[in-house]
Amino acid sequence: MGLTIAQKIIKAHMAEGSMEPGQEVGLRIDQTLTQDATGTMAYLEFETMGIPRVRTELSVAYIDHNTLQSGFMNADDHRFIQSMAKKYGLRFSRPGNGICHQVHLERFGKPGKTLIGSDSHTPTGGGIGMLAMGAGGLDVAVAMGGGAYYITMPKMYKVNLTGHLRPFVTAKDISLEILRILSVKGGVGAVIEWGGPGIKDLSVPERATITNMGTELGATTSIFPSDEVTRAFLEAEGRGEDYVPLESDPDAVYDKIIDINLSELNAKIACPHSPDAVVDVAEVAGTKVDQVCIGSCTNSSLYDMLKVAALLKGKTISPDVSLSISPGSRQVLTMLADSGALSDILASGARVLECACGPCIGMGFSPNSGGVSLRTFNRNFEGRSGTRDGKVYLVSPETAVAAALTGVITDPEELGEMPHVTMPASFKVDDSAVLLPASPEEAERVEILRGPNIKEFPSGEPVADRFAADLTLKVGDNITTDHIMPAGSKILPYRSNIPHMAQFCFEVCDPSFPERAKAAGRSIIVGGENYGQGSSREHAALVPLYLGVRVVIAKSFARIHAANLINAGIVPLTFLDPADYDRLEQGDRLSFTGLRTGLETGAFVLTDETKGILIPLAGAFTERQRKILEAGGLLQYVAKGE
Repeated sequence: MGLTIAQKIIKAHMAEGSMEPGQEVGLRIDQTLTQDATGTMAYLEFETMGIPRVRTELSVAYIDHNTLQSGFMNADDHRFIQSMAKKYGLRFSRPGNGICHQVHLERFGKPGKTLIGSDSHTPTGGGIGMLAMGAGGLDVAVAMGGGAYYITMPKMYKVNLTGHLRPFVTAKDISLEILRILSVKGGVGAVIEWGGPGIKDLSVPERATITNMGTELGATTSIFPSDEVTRAFLEAEGRGEDYVPLESDPDAVYDKIIDINLSELNAKIACPHSPDAVVDVAEVAGTKVDQVCIGSCTNSSLYDMLKVAALLKGKTISPDVSLSISPGSRQVLTMLADSGALSDILASGARVLECACGPCIGMGFSPNSGGVSLRTFNRNFEGRSGTRDGKVYLVSPETAVAAALTGVITDPEELGEMPHVTMPASFKVDDSAVLLPASPEEAERVEILRGPNIKEFPSGEPVADRFAADLTLKVGDNITTDHIMPAGSKILPYRSNIPHMAQFCFEVCDPSFPERAKAAGRSIIVGGENYGQGSSREHAALVPLYLGVRVVIAKSFARIHAANLINAGIVPLTFLDPADYDRLEQGDRLSFTGLRTGLETGAFVLTDETKGILIPLAGAFTERQRKILEAGGLLQYVAKGE
């Protein structure tokens, strides 16, 4: 039986385990990346391990999230990360150099390599043929120290593309179509491989748009073959020597196969407040638009920006619309300027923001109250934009431009003929904003610069056999890490200050939760399906840990968040019968007898002391995960040297 692309890379990087479906595998990691919203914590954790230098082939620290410096906090954290990178052997991408995923794709991604990043959209690297996965900061810290990264051996899904995209229908529309088909939990436990004759027309940046949004499916990662399209991209970046061909075997076996005829695809739009609330643009055409944002790690490549410039050339945006443009990297911005395309964008009335994540994580450019915002981003969770009642739609750059010009949601085909965009034969390479680390000899003299905003992170405690606590919060399905630990300009600067962040925990769901959790001392949370979907931010585990949460019970968990809970020392359990979710109420007194024993057997019994009922639960833990929980978390487990 042949192998898929992902199986080939997994086999070549196996450090531990078996490739049997459902079994845990430990993978050697070639590359890591961090960004500044999660990086500070990751480097504090790496420092705690006492390892003198990173042991990966390449590790890069990017500054792209917390770039609004309205106080000392972000600037201090950037100095801390820069000094850590210099001392411990990482490259440091300076503020303004670009969004981590776009820059990594341009300058560092290599087909056939493994990459994990402390950002859930790290699968962007799958567009260049990498096995690229989002992970919690602690998992990235361990990988930087030479440790394996553990995943459950995923299922393999194949999406076959046939036909050809019509003008104004794009890779973003393909991403939205697969979300319509599978939903935000349809890819959980799977790798999505893209193939078929239709991929030949997709450039690497377009492929990266698709793998980027595979994160919203809940997939472990998404991946494209490494072919002549890949070779051409690498050669244009001056990295032709990094090319290796990579494709699945003809007799590879897949758990699911999905066919999409590109010729039949229309422009799509994801309606508030979920990436899978997808319909044709024509179905919501005419809706008044207040704001349009073009950029983010999903749609900020040079190709995207040149198309936007061509569509805006000689035109002026609607007086009722505010339009922002965020180029994905300094390379993209420079080439836009050199080609004259930037002038076309500016002349339209657009506002050009710096090369950073910006509005995507609520870091500036929030919509007006109750405003409709069309964004080329990957997420439209409620409140994520920074405006609690903002209505965010996800669209392609072409659909975004159409709305910016007309003032209403408009099918981009109504713009007339799509201008032809010619890509340059080579990209302008300038890596001067990527700082190299000190030599091992010089590193001993490098001082780590810490600001007063950096506080100690909470420590878990070994799981006890008997445990009783109040159910301090009960939430519904598809609770995201933005619900648990919001982003935004008032919170992100405190990513290294867990005590301060704690006051915002579950702010979207229940602002009273932090105080109630503190008063309870130890507590339990109950959730529905797909609990913890979205960002990889481990703060969504560390902050509840600080507030005393020791067990989370849900109908099902998102992969990265479940791993983050275990790493923090919080026990994630699921209902054997999902109907039992309805039997529990917030405020109930709950208890376990045999909690530690259950880590070995996978069987747990929850007693609701308030109602006098017993509820069976399950927890599928590997031996390694069991030992992590028994130790009180991954840091404690690593410290024991197991």
